[in-house]
Amino acid sequence: MALRTFVTRKSLGGLGLGLQQLRGLQTFSLPDLPYDYGALEPVISGEIMHLHHQKHHQTYVTNYNKALEQLDDAMAKGDSSTVVKLQNAIKFNGGGHINHSTFWKNLAPIHEGGGEHPKDSLGWAIDTHFGSLEAMVQRMNAEGAALQGSGWVWLGVDKELKKLVIETTANQDPLVTKGPNLVPLLGIDVWEHAYYLQYKNVRPDYLKNIWKVINWKYASEVYEKECP
Repeated sequence: MALRTFVTRKSLGGLGLGLQQLRGLQTFSLPDLPYDYGALEPVISGEIMHLHHQKHHQTYVTNYNKALEQLDDAMAKGDSSTVVKLQNAIKFNGGGHINHSTFWKNLAPIHEGGGEHPKDSLGWAIDTHFGSLEAMVQRMNAEGAALQGSGWVWLGVDKELKKLVIETTANQDPLVTKGPNLVPLLGIDVWEHAYYLQYKNVRPDYLKNIWKVINWKYASEVYEKECP
């Protein structure tokens, strides 16, 4: 997740100490994709990837930064009412940025290993917790298809219990909203903008095909970091 920091100095007036308060405002930028827009075809079209990344993700980033700047200003003014009102915008747009930044890493072209089944410790953990990779995929597809409205379906790990979990979140809520110890290994976007141009309203077909470009190598790296 790209990060820029703008630093401003605010004088501590009235104290006669000549002190300066260093205040950093962090803003975020759209991350580059690790592959071309058309690299996931025929599973996900280049047109969808371009719109999803350049339009949808960029909008979340823009609105997240705007909300953070407004929050910084409200905090400086002691405007608690505005601080409270901004929380929904921060959660929605910040979540959209977090989720999509993970989503791009969860995908890989077939010729670069996309869809190759995990055979390491994550593969063993999936067999242990769900019986098989096929059973896990079937459950994630079912929960993703059944999710009403927009949201995400996740494979995560509870880093305290060392246990794999499947969860869904509404809108742009990140997985951590389901538990502070949950770390996403794999997230699938089931908002219509992720698939409608290609799959129309048949979300189950999108869910069935996306496994052909899932980047299990990335998921395994995260799992091994959290469960060494």
